[in-house]
Amino acid sequence: MVFLYELTLGDTAVFFFRYGMIPEEVASGRTFTVLRTNVGPLDIATPFPTWGTLLTSMFIHGSWMHFIGNMVYLWVFGDNIEGRVGHVLYLVFYLAAGVAAAFAQIAVNPSSQVPTIGASGAIAGVLGAYLVLYPRSRINTLVIMFFITVIQIPAVVLLTVWILMQFLEGLGSLGVSSQSGGVAYWAHIGGFALGMAVFWVYKQVTQRRRPPDPWRQDIK
Repeated sequence: MVFLYELTLGDTAVFFFRYGMIPEEVASGRTFTVLRTNVGPLDIATPFPTWGTLLTSMFIHGSWMHFIGNMVYLWVFGDNIEGRVGHVLYLVFYLAAGVAAAFAQIAVNPSSQVPTIGASGAIAGVLGAYLVLYPRSRINTLVIMFFITVIQIPAVVLLTVWILMQFLEGLGSLGVSSQSGGVAYWAHIGGFALGMAVFWVYKQVTQRRRPPDPWRQDIK
């Protein structure tokens, strides 16, 4: 719904700066009302406290490809996690992963005035959870090389390669001007780490509570 609203806006610059998460604004604890940008001064005052952008930024996307790419990942991996823990806990976890992702990006680039937008940090948390719960699950994956085909790849392989790519790209982004845009790789890493940590604990707790199989007997 938010993305559809974005499509009705002639110029999304103010919307992105107003409701996206600006690392320097959160890190400094200051509320920006007017920000000088490459398109001139912008009135970016939000109708709620600055910390609210940690949540609103998750529901904003920069383009159709940005939106569709995130939704495909959420569709493939999210329903399994939601089915495992229920709607309410899944929503709480999803939002928490998005906030963790935002703080990871802030920690790496606290002086950036470029708004961070998108659901990928929260979705990365879902990927981390999936890796812990369903590492042997096989994922249909589109491969484009000299040919186009779909192959099944174990989740542990696919997601490990994905997070390693994020880490390498994140290392490459260090030292780049804090005012230049790009992909928030460290947000992906932060969300993924939270997802793995939370669901590792969840898995340990639920396994201990699981009753013994009724058909198993001790052999004396």
